[in-house]
Amino acid sequence: MPAADDLFRPTAAQPAPESTTPAAPAPPEDEGHDDQTSRRRPSGRVRHDEKMTVYVTADELFDLEHARLALRREHELAVDRGRLVREAVAIALADLEERGEDSDIVQRLKQA
Repeated sequence: MPAADDLFRPTAAQPAPESTTPAAPAPPEDEGHDDQTSRRRPSGRVRHDEKMTVYVTADELFDLEHARLALRREHELAVDRGRLVREAVAIALADLEERGEDSDIVQRLKQA
């Protein structure tokens, strides 16, 4: 059963508490690439203030859920559908920035 804090979390942004511990160091950047593409990262597990509605077919939703369960079963990665979609979008955008016309997303959209 969830705790009360999980059920009644604040919806407005809360100021960060003062901390006496030093901030975690930034992850090292890939020295082989210094362009925007190598720095593109999905937002991960943070509170998201923006919302976008996407309509999918029943088969697409089934495939997404199947992928989520496969990630959990085969790779021990427990992710929700939103995080899975954000990761996929980050991959597609990085590929577009890096490869442009030859990117997978451009090729697939041209076929549609």
